[in-house]
Amino acid sequence: MGNVGVQILFRKLPLGFTVGYIPKGPVCKNPQSVINEQFWKELNRACKDNRSVFCKFELDTWDIEQMPLNSTRWVLPQYITQVPPAVMIGQLFQNNWSFSKHNIQPPRTIIIDIRESEEEILARMKQKTRYNIRLAEKKGVTVRAWNDIESFHKMMLITGVRDGFGVHSFEYYKRAYELLHPKQMGEILVAENDRKPLAALFVARNGNRAYYLYGASTDEERNRMPTYLLQWEAMKWAKALGCEEYDLWGVPDEDEATLEANFETRHDGLWGVYRFKRGFGGEIKRAVQAMDRVYNPLLYWAYLRFIGNRE
Repeated sequence: MGNVGVQILFRKLPLGFTVGYIPKGPVCKNPQSVINEQFWKELNRACKDNRSVFCKFELDTWDIEQMPLNSTRWVLPQYITQVPPAVMIGQLFQNNWSFSKHNIQPPRTIIIDIRESEEEILARMKQKTRYNIRLAEKKGVTVRAWNDIESFHKMMLITGVRDGFGVHSFEYYKRAYELLHPKQMGEILVAENDRKPLAALFVARNGNRAYYLYGASTDEERNRMPTYLLQWEAMKWAKALGCEEYDLWGVPDEDEATLEANFETRHDGLWGVYRFKRGFGGEIKRAVQAMDRVYNPLLYWAYLRFIGNRE
């Protein structure tokens, strides 16, 4: 596709059909690349060759619902800063894409600016969060890099059962680690007390942004507040590698006023982690709404009616 690229993942459906999914793209060196008709033809061909009912595209940019397409407030990661969002959205519309009712990734998140000094980053956190970070250190919690993928996966399973979310296979985490860690693009950090693992997380980075992807903890010694120190060490890891922002990856899809009014009483879904994440400071942002390109309108309607609403 020349100087522009996207990753298309295909999910199998019955009778040999698939759903295409483009997460967080595109990657592009030249902004004119997205205007190249050949790129869109290749994308459509790949989807049709895989018998896609539709393809979902989640752009890696912010605030389509709040700003006009020519706004100067659009923010993109370093590796696609050359692509004007208005151009990208315009090309999607011109190639028969439309805004979707469903996102795959949580559209709303908290972004922490980590360009300033450690003291300044800590100063922007809630007082209770700063206290818990220091408390963890006082209670003997230490954080180090961890390559024990099997133990990390077991901890993820414990967390998934306790908090009610799905967990990937051991092979999934192993493969992600093998792909990212040698390039310093991913790390697993573990918080321990007397070499006893209490909590762990998988942090990744791309361009100028780092991402908190997966977190796990045991049911033991939670009073030592290991997860707070773990996040702080992940931010320092990202900062040391040149990242400018840290993405806490997923809070309830509500405006800030609603979030602040309800976080103490609601614990369902992502509400259960919002209270924790809000303490680290940062800015609440919402990604542009996902867009769909439909190749089979009848099956697309059926998918939304019988499958999509259950996801």
